[in-house]
Amino acid sequence: MALMFGRLARNFIKNGYYPTDSDTTQRILNALAPAKADGRFRHPASGDTCASMHGGMRLIDPCCGEGVALAECKHHLGAACEAFGVEYDTERAWHAKEILDRCIHGDVQDCIIGKRQFGLLWLNPPYGDLVADKAATGDIGGKGRKRLEKLFYQLAVPLVQLGGVMVLIIPHYSLDRELCGWIARHFDKVRVFLAPEQQFKQVVVFGVRRRANDRRPHTEGDISEGSPLTVLPEVWCEAPYTVPAAPPGDPTFVYTRVEPRQLAQEIARHACLWSQFDLRFGRTATVPRRPLRAPSDWHLALLLAAGQVSGVVTARDGRVFVIKGDTFKEKAIKTELQARDNGRFSEIRIHTDKFVPVIRALDFTPHSPTFGQVRVIR
Repeated sequence: MALMFGRLARNFIKNGYYPTDSDTTQRILNALAPAKADGRFRHPASGDTCASMHGGMRLIDPCCGEGVALAECKHHLGAACEAFGVEYDTERAWHAKEILDRCIHGDVQDCIIGKRQFGLLWLNPPYGDLVADKAATGDIGGKGRKRLEKLFYQLAVPLVQLGGVMVLIIPHYSLDRELCGWIARHFDKVRVFLAPEQQFKQVVVFGVRRRANDRRPHTEGDISEGSPLTVLPEVWCEAPYTVPAAPPGDPTFVYTRVEPRQLAQEIARHACLWSQFDLRFGRTATVPRRPLRAPSDWHLALLLAAGQVSGVVTARDGRVFVIKGDTFKEKAIKTELQARDNGRFSEIRIHTDKFVPVIRALDFTPHSPTFGQVRVIR
């Protein structure tokens, strides 16, 4: 089958960008299958099978480039898919926005993405040695060689739901003992193949997400450094890797550093970025009820402190005032003289805090001789 988006791909190498070629992409797709039509998933905590509110599948690529490979994957798995991508390069990111459901232009390390929310991880990360003081990427842990592939692997693996599928495309020389150990700890049914196109010396790693502390023996295809590899077959004759249905709820997929162009796009997609804006800031039409009896000074102070005594009021004789209430704290000082045993006296000063309610009223009565004057009621 010809690739649907092949004509959109521009195969160039720039800043460690090695796009997946069309032949390798097609062979990977042959090994993938969609979830069952009933849209059910297994809860990772209880193990119970229940219906998914989402009903479809979620795919993610944290370094999606132009989005071509992930768009092909979505087209292969069916319409019940949502494709999410992150891309640092401006040109490639805005190209990916045209063919993916959601795409963030930015650094994946500045993104807030929900864990275990995606059924398929397509990961073809940047290649190269990691220099922390220049790249500002921090310590990725481990004792092996520091590589960009390992950094992106650690960032991306938590996003895969249990039972989800990983497709990892990296150079064979970066698949060292340390990375092999990480993959074996996180994934079952691990298979490693040589990519049919060896321009970039790539291997393709498949795996099914498992619990990191699961001590059950690995099922088929354990990964180990230096094991002989075969080329990814053109026709996949084994059981396919099934992409599960997405868990219930909307995924968390936001960027902490929104630049103006991207913000404008989000505003165009949503009527309001904050769905609860009206709920938080909307004013109700209800009128406060009058108290059953005259409030005491204590109650009046509470009303003033809460800002409930304010607005336009009309007196019984027709005068109109704009009032604003508030409460101030004053100190009452009391001096006492206390006799000592030696016949001398000590002066004791007692400072007591006193809350004083104050109402300021601006006279707005038409033709009043005190119009515009402020009256203070304490």
